[in-house]
Amino acid sequence: MSYDRPLQATLLAALARPTPVIHVLTGPRQVGKTTIALRIREAIDLPTIYSTADSPVPLDAAWIETQWRRAVVEGASAKVPVVLILDELQKVRGWSETLKLLWDGRAAGPEVRVLILGSSALLMQEGLTESLAGRFFLHRCSHWGYKECHDAFGWTLEQWLYFGGYPGAVSFIDDEISWKRYIADSLIETVLARDVLQMSKVAKPVLLRHLFALAATLPAQSVSYTKMLGQLHDAGNTTTLAHYLKLLESAFLASGLELFSRGQQRKRGSSPKLVLWNNALVNALSTRSFTEALNDTIWWGRLVENAVGAHLCNSLNSVEYTVTYWRERHHEVDFVVSRGRDIRAIEVKSGRSGKTAGLTRFQSRYPDAKILLVGGQGIPLTDFFSRDAGAWLV
Repeated sequence: MSYDRPLQATLLAALARPTPVIHVLTGPRQVGKTTIALRIREAIDLPTIYSTADSPVPLDAAWIETQWRRAVVEGASAKVPVVLILDELQKVRGWSETLKLLWDGRAAGPEVRVLILGSSALLMQEGLTESLAGRFFLHRCSHWGYKECHDAFGWTLEQWLYFGGYPGAVSFIDDEISWKRYIADSLIETVLARDVLQMSKVAKPVLLRHLFALAATLPAQSVSYTKMLGQLHDAGNTTTLAHYLKLLESAFLASGLELFSRGQQRKRGSSPKLVLWNNALVNALSTRSFTEALNDTIWWGRLVENAVGAHLCNSLNSVEYTVTYWRERHHEVDFVVSRGRDIRAIEVKSGRSGKTAGLTRFQSRYPDAKILLVGGQGIPLTDFFSRDAGAWLV
């Protein structure tokens, strides 16, 4: 199967012409970042140097300097611009400072066009904002959406809602036990062990894993920190749990959405709404089969709602948009998306009943808010998931 993600064409066009910035490609593991980079290397009509820092041996600034020197020499020899692609760069100690020195120290000679890749949003963002401010353009490579899975693999909406969007797992879906093992062992454990625990100071790694497992059992549900503390062994305090949720978010695994409140600071201690960024992360840890999940109305409703939340998290730039939820006593709105003063309340109609009063109460509190119904008599799920989430918020 050969399928080119739309982002590939965007990057290819950017690197094929002179560029004043470093291009940065960040996103989850196993969604095709490296594949995009390698296909750009094949397609672009320029010399290309590709190297990865995804090594068991820690690398340092000398590795970056060496790759840069290779690019300069190659460009001087060919007398044309050269493309330098550095994969998993966040694993190199002091990567951002070194790259800044090399970028700022460019002399007259062959142009070096740089593309760097990383699978940790937290570490990439820290390096970019601290050392490379004004020198980069960020491209987000998200989890595969419904349209991509439909176009590439012929999946139905139901298949995507259950199996999620990891292209490497497609060959296992006819054997669900093997599929679950692949997602759990090759994806979840790898991300936790290599992208979170090795990259961040985690005092209680077992707690981090248990917190993720708990989130996977409660998709699209708001859970108080007190309840989490009661279900997690050696949980410490709410500050620790909130920090670990941020780490899971930085690895594109799960988010704890905050309670919406305009005109005042949101309550950090409020019950977070747990959203997994890919439904595969939910179902791989569930005992339900595809058929059982499809026939369980309540559980399937959770999967649909989680998929909507994941679509918002994957599609919307966190600098421009804020994704939250709203609840007041027994009234709740599934998701609230804010962009400046604009507010959009999103209600997911997935077959579950008893969810009609929340929007009315929310509109009484925020009369200028716009309403978006997804599923049911609102936007058909196939239409909603086939477009970038931002297209529905204009």
